[in-house]
Amino acid sequence: MTQEKPSPDGPDHAALIASIAVNRDRAAFAALFAYFAPRVKAWMMRAGSNPTASEELAQETMLAVWQKARLFDPARAGASTWIFTIARNLRIDALRREHHPADLMPDPTDEDEGPLQADRVLSMSQQEVRIRAALSLLPPDQAEVIRKAFFEDKVHSEIEKDLGIPLGTVKSRLRLAMTRLRGMLGDLG
Repeated sequence: MTQEKPSPDGPDHAALIASIAVNRDRAAFAALFAYFAPRVKAWMMRAGSNPTASEELAQETMLAVWQKARLFDPARAGASTWIFTIARNLRIDALRREHHPADLMPDPTDEDEGPLQADRVLSMSQQEVRIRAALSLLPPDQAEVIRKAFFEDKVHSEIEKDLGIPLGTVKSRLRLAMTRLRGMLGDLG
């Protein structure tokens, strides 16, 4: 991908992201926010989101830029491409939550905090044993990406950097591992 060239009448967005990553530079973030938040919101609205959702997604996008600035690599993508990729991914996540709420894990705050019944404790323990056994049967490279994604709560780009493998390989290994785990644990659903 090509690097973005700084505009003669505007800031170098990649340099602003670098300043956020290195120095947690609030002024750089304010400049990025002022430039990109309205553009991300407008893009969300053109994509069909209502104004409120668009505003929330724009703010989530910019928060992610602040939190993940250290992951930005100007050699791989320009600043606007990187930011709009974050926005697109957040929109996809929001659409999934909206269209498939039954597929989401329940909110832990909704659960009764009373003591667990003995049969429930036993069932959870047996499931944990089965999951650990299934993970041990995966090829090491697949088990490693599963651990990083689900136990270390890392996003695909972080796994890519941690393991030094291409993003496509991370995604392929996750897909293969999940298919195998579903086959081994199909009745846990």
